[in-house]
Amino acid sequence: MSGSSQSHMAEALRLVRDGRLAEATAILQQGPGTVAIDPDADTNRRHRVSNDRHLPRVGDLLGKLRAGLPDVALPAPSDPDKVAAATAPGGVVRHLTYSGPAGSRRYDLYVPTGYAGEAVPLVVMLHGGTQDAADFAAGTRMNELAELHTVLVAYPEQSTAANTGRYWNWFRAEDQRRDAGEPAILAGITRQVMSDFTVDPARVYVAGMSAGGAMAAVMAATYPDLYGAVAVHSGLGYGAAHDMPSAFGAMQTGGSAEPVAGVPLIVFHGDSDTTVAAVNAERLVPPRGVVRSTETHRGERGGRAYSRTVYCDASGSVIAEQWIVHGGGHAWFGGSRLGSYTDPQGPDASAEILRFFIEH
Repeated sequence: MSGSSQSHMAEALRLVRDGRLAEATAILQQGPGTVAIDPDADTNRRHRVSNDRHLPRVGDLLGKLRAGLPDVALPAPSDPDKVAAATAPGGVVRHLTYSGPAGSRRYDLYVPTGYAGEAVPLVVMLHGGTQDAADFAAGTRMNELAELHTVLVAYPEQSTAANTGRYWNWFRAEDQRRDAGEPAILAGITRQVMSDFTVDPARVYVAGMSAGGAMAAVMAATYPDLYGAVAVHSGLGYGAAHDMPSAFGAMQTGGSAEPVAGVPLIVFHGDSDTTVAAVNAERLVPPRGVVRSTETHRGERGGRAYSRTVYCDASGSVIAEQWIVHGGGHAWFGGSRLGSYTDPQGPDASAEILRFFIEH
């Protein structure tokens, strides 16, 4: 990356964090090729985590800001370490494709060895920017838990045709509606798995990280009848943004996000996340929820401390859990170093998410 490109991105990042979105957008909309995504734009270097050096900061969640930007390094789908990690539990990974009126996407489906045709849960996992299905499976270790609890896990993969950086387009108005755009495609993938395998329709869930977390919130808002619970890890709420400039602001302020309502929710977020500010975790939880308890844990064996808050409705039923990881950055907590955007020091997000799903 040239010195000129670095200075452009650094200046744009500074303007975004100062709330001067119009000026930041103007810089980013200069001629093609003048801006490159800077993987080291996060000045809080103490919280950089596994494989962080390969990933964009401001570019995360937004993908390529315009078609003329240079390519960023993507995890190779055929990376033998990631593929081995995704299949290590002993089940079968099937590489499938869904096609529907709104478009098509490929996806991986993990089928655990314990599946014998009986009705089982299904978890749909939405990766973050620059990731792919194998990378996300390896990093989250969700397939290991799926093998233990006999759960099907689907990993939809964003296409480079829809977004050159493989970011779900959570911030576009046309991808925030039921039966249209990417929500329709992801719902179609979910229904295809439910049709091809024996899935308990009351135990279908969706989870995501970063851009995938924001899209998981979109799915909860647009298809509350399809998903029994949702997990948003380091993401944003539904309606936080409707275009590129508002997305920049939402990453730091929470934007105009609506809380997840009607679908049980579990949230994970690092309070030192400089890519997507922790205020977004607050915007996700239902405002009318009754706080039942907040517990703070020091962390085990040198792990990160965290606070867990449980929200209940008037009847006492749990409607949300919020996990704030102290000192945590923009990463999947408790993940494997074989995947990108992971922080092995944090609490085990995958285990807690699956536990929450099974309880709902």
